[in-house]
Amino acid sequence: MGRTLFDKVWNKHVLHGNEGEPQLLYIDLHLIHEVTSPQAFEGLRIQNRSLRRPDLTFATLDHNVPTIDIFNIKDEIANKQITTLQKNAKDFGVHIFDMGSDEQGIVHMVGPETGLTQPGKTIVCGDSHTATHGAFGAIAFGIGTSEVEHVFATQTLWQTKPKNLKIEINGKLPTGVYAKDIILYLINQYGVDFGTGYALEFTGKTIKSLSMEARMTICNMAIEAGAKYGMMQPDKTTFEYVKGRPYATNFDQSIDWWQTLYSDEDAYFDKVIELDVSNLEPQVTWGTNPEMGVNFSSPFPEIKDSNDERAYNYMGLKPGQKAEDIELGYVFLGSCTNARLSDLVEASHIVKGNKVHPNITAIVVPGSRTVKKEAEALGLDVIFKEAGFEWREPGCSMCLGMNPDQVPEGVHCASTSNRNFEGRQGKGARTHLVSPAMAAAAAINGKFVDVRKVVV
Repeated sequence: MGRTLFDKVWNKHVLHGNEGEPQLLYIDLHLIHEVTSPQAFEGLRIQNRSLRRPDLTFATLDHNVPTIDIFNIKDEIANKQITTLQKNAKDFGVHIFDMGSDEQGIVHMVGPETGLTQPGKTIVCGDSHTATHGAFGAIAFGIGTSEVEHVFATQTLWQTKPKNLKIEINGKLPTGVYAKDIILYLINQYGVDFGTGYALEFTGKTIKSLSMEARMTICNMAIEAGAKYGMMQPDKTTFEYVKGRPYATNFDQSIDWWQTLYSDEDAYFDKVIELDVSNLEPQVTWGTNPEMGVNFSSPFPEIKDSNDERAYNYMGLKPGQKAEDIELGYVFLGSCTNARLSDLVEASHIVKGNKVHPNITAIVVPGSRTVKKEAEALGLDVIFKEAGFEWREPGCSMCLGMNPDQVPEGVHCASTSNRNFEGRQGKGARTHLVSPAMAAAAAINGKFVDVRKVVV
C-alpha cells in the first residue's frame, strides 16, 4: 500500500518509537515569539541546560508589538515579554527578527518569506496557527510552552501519529470568492472539531490552482477545524516561491526529494471529504466560533442549543437576520491568515477611488515589514490612506487583544483574522470573519455587501 504525504514526512523524522504509540520526532525548524518562549528559556537556565540547536531556532516579535509607534510600548507585561525575548535571543545565540528590522513580522509570515519554511520539514512554534507552513508540504504544528522547552533542550518532540483525512477540492472559484471562503465553508459545514485526531491534506484541482499565499490561508485555519496539521503537496508553484529566498540555500540539493513528496495513488486515508467550489458564496461568521457562519445570501440559523443562544446574545444578533443587517463599526485587514501582499492587492482594487464609510474605523496592518515595503512600492499605502484607512506597522495587531489595537466593547468588526471567540479582539468585541475583499467592500459601504457584485 502507498503512503500519504504526511506519512512520508513523518516517517523520515521518527527517531524512536512504534506507530500507534508516542514517537520521538526530530524537529527541523523551531520558530519562537515573545509570548510562549520566556518560561521555556528560564527552564533551561534553571536546569543549567544549553540550547541544543540555536542555528535551527529563529525568533520574531509579533503578538505584543504596537503598530503605530512601535518602540513606545506602554503595557508593562508586553514590554517585559518583548525585552525578555531580546535578551534570551542574545544570551542563547538565537537569530531574532527584531523590532524595526527588515524581516520583522508575524511568525507565520516570516518563515515563508525568508525561505526558512520548506517542503518536507518538521516545523514547530508555540502558536496554534503553525499549520500555516503545511502549505509547503511540511509537517508544522503548534506546541505548548513545556514542549517549547523540550525542543530547546533536545531538538526533538514526542508525538503520536494522527490519522489521515483527505479534503479534495475541485471546481473553479467564482469571481469574488477566495481561499478564505473555502476554509470558512468547510468549518461551517463540518464543525470546529471535524479534524480532531487527523492530519488534513488539502488536495484537488482547486488547490493546485491557488497561489502559495492562498494555500497558506487555508492551512492556517486547520486548527479551527480541530486539526493540529494541515498540508498540501509541494509542486512547481511551491518550488518557485521558495527558490532564491535568503535561507533556501539548499534548494538545488533538496528539490529532488521535495518532488517525491506527494500522496501515492494507492495511499490509504482514514476519511475523505469532497468539495466542489464552483457555486461557493462569500462567507461571513455570525457567532463566536468559526463554525457559526453562513453563505452571504443565507439567513442566520435558528437556535439549536445553549451555545447558539449565548452566541446570539453576545453578538447582539437574532436568527433570520442576514449579514447585510449587521451594524459594523470596525474593519480590520491583517493577521497571519490574510495580511500578505496578494490580500492587500485584492482589497486595494475595491478600495481605490472610494472612501471609507463615516461609521467605519478601518485599519490595514501588513503582516510583515517585507509585505509593507512591497505594498508601498506598489502604492497600496496611498490607495488605502486616501480612502480613509489607517496604514500601520507590521504585527499581529487586532487579531487578538494582546496589544493596543482592540475593537471597542459591543462594536461589530469585519475581520480578516482567524478567530471570532468572545473577547478575542478586545473585551466585548464582536468579530465577523471574512475574506479581505469582503472586508474592504464593507469598509466602503458601511455594511457587508455581496462582493461578487463589486469585484469585476
